[in-house]
Amino acid sequence: MTMDKSLRVRKGGSQVRGVLTRAERIARLKEQDRFAEGRSPLGLPKVRVQKMVMKKKKKAKEEGAEGAAAAPAAGAKGAAAAKKK
Repeated sequence: MTMDKSLRVRKGGSQVRGVLTRAERIARLKEQDRFAEGRSPLGLPKVRVQKMVMKKKKKAKEEGAEGAAAAPAAGAKGAAAAKKK
């Protein structure tokens, strides 16, 4: 039986995970000098996961102004074509 497209997992489209594995937590703690060699991997302190948020560029306003100027010109062409019929 085949699997529906909506249920398939995409390899490249993974989202930011909110939970790290124990190995990832230990690696981050070592970077911050908060984990000593020989210490038990159980009972590790919390490690914050930072999400990257991309701000939208202000280019959308510029495109909106250009699109508004082009719309009346397209409307004028449509009206001229309707008059010919």
